[in-house]
Amino acid sequence: MIVVTGGAGFIGSNIVARLTGEDRYDVVVCDRMETADLAKWKNLAKHPIADFWEPEDLFEQLERHAEEIEAVVHMGAISATTEQDADLIMRTNFILSRDLWDWCSLRDARFIYASSAATYGDGDGGFEDDDSLEGLGALRPLNAYGYSKMLFDQYAARQSDRGQSPGQWAGLKFFNVYGPNEGHKGTMKSVVAQIWPKVAAGETVTLFRSHNPNYPDGGQMRDFVFVEDVVDIIAWLLDTPHVSGVFNAGSGQARSFLDLANATFAAAGKTPAIDYVDTPVSIRDRYQYFTEARMGRIRAAGYPGQSTPLEEGVRRYVQDFLSQPDQYR
Repeated sequence: MIVVTGGAGFIGSNIVARLTGEDRYDVVVCDRMETADLAKWKNLAKHPIADFWEPEDLFEQLERHAEEIEAVVHMGAISATTEQDADLIMRTNFILSRDLWDWCSLRDARFIYASSAATYGDGDGGFEDDDSLEGLGALRPLNAYGYSKMLFDQYAARQSDRGQSPGQWAGLKFFNVYGPNEGHKGTMKSVVAQIWPKVAAGETVTLFRSHNPNYPDGGQMRDFVFVEDVVDIIAWLLDTPHVSGVFNAGSGQARSFLDLANATFAAAGKTPAIDYVDTPVSIRDRYQYFTEARMGRIRAAGYPGQSTPLEEGVRRYVQDFLSQPDQYR
């Protein structure tokens, strides 16, 4: 049995799709469905999960099925970088993760969890996934979300150094993930999903104007990674139980927002129509102009997968999902 927390969410439901498709595990989802109109349930509707647990019952259910559970894949989190309730963030992103780590350590279950590229802060220190306590302690995240993820990475590294860890543990620093099953995320959806309605309608798309002389308008760069690529990493970790640590999960190649927008228009067979608006003053001083995952450590650990090129990933997302009546994987 594999338990996927946050399994009805974006990345979680794509993990569930992969694991149930392989028919090797009983896959259990722990999540909140929230309101029916958000359609998180549709993220799971095509996949034969073995059970569904409410978050309030998680540890009771873990104990009940302790002998069956091989791994916990922990994707459940407050993932909005704009969330202002820091206590909620800490309860959800750190305390729950800590308690799951401790349970997996005691019960000899493997533990794979979602960290975040937000731990890197403004990126001035680079994007090397050094998971030593010294390396993790040098990071300076810009918001409570990034701090909560960094704090748990530090907890994991400390406990591992003390020999108080699951047999396998891995934290994945997700960069800018895009792909199917993110429709419920509102303003936190990927840029592809956000601009798609205007692209489909043949309307002009707006991107942020650059306020940094080193970057042209629309030239701000991110590591955009197709969701299937990060699921590939998780599937590989589940097949490679001797690998542990905190690793980047990105494409390894920064691309501009203009590239992303052009790829979306191209996937729709439309001529690009792009305009620019000023970056809001409220975020202008801490706006990131560049992120790029360093993927060397996980490749050195033996990961053989290759990232999907941006244009190909966007084409598949647009043509196989966003443009279809049924947009769910």
